[in-house]
Amino acid sequence: MSVFPPLDIAYDGSLLAGVDEVGRGPLVGAVVAAAVILDPDRPIAGLTDSKALSAQKRERLDREIRDKALAFAVAEASPAEIDELNIFHATHLAMCRAIDALTPCAEYLLVDGNRLPGHHLPGQAVVKGDARHAAIAAASIVAKVMRDAQMVALDARHPDYGFARHKGYPTREHLAALERFGPLPEHRRSFAPVKRQFELF
Repeated sequence: MSVFPPLDIAYDGSLLAGVDEVGRGPLVGAVVAAAVILDPDRPIAGLTDSKALSAQKRERLDREIRDKALAFAVAEASPAEIDELNIFHATHLAMCRAIDALTPCAEYLLVDGNRLPGHHLPGQAVVKGDARHAAIAAASIVAKVMRDAQMVALDARHPDYGFARHKGYPTREHLAALERFGPLPEHRRSFAPVKRQFELF
């Protein structure tokens, strides 16, 4: 079983949703958020921060979470919304969309990070929450698997950029491809390396 350190939570019901996002740092694609309400009667072994897991383990856990959770939802904010709102507000928009899509609805939120997304439900922000509570860890896994799949699909359409390898982060390979081939419609125009290339092309 996963072992998480004790966390003081002002809620003791069963409709607690863990919320996390993936994709704040990349130069391309949506920011993806997930919300997960775990079933205490169907525990899932091995939950932890998605970044600490291999892709194979994440995908296995993603399937188990989707099978066993009381509810889960994935949502996103598009590159255009990121450019319009900025990445901070777009991330919170994606989180709120995921929370609103849960059935049954959550009663309390545990959100990874140091800020709540401005949703009407009560909750608390938990720094490094994906390593501190199972529901947040589950949300981090579901969001990561979804966004990685989006990057693999984008790679199939635009193989010169290497999206399947770097997942859109500003690696040397990505920056070189951006300089050589120019930005795609899926790139975030407000992010500095992309903005510079849009001005050149």
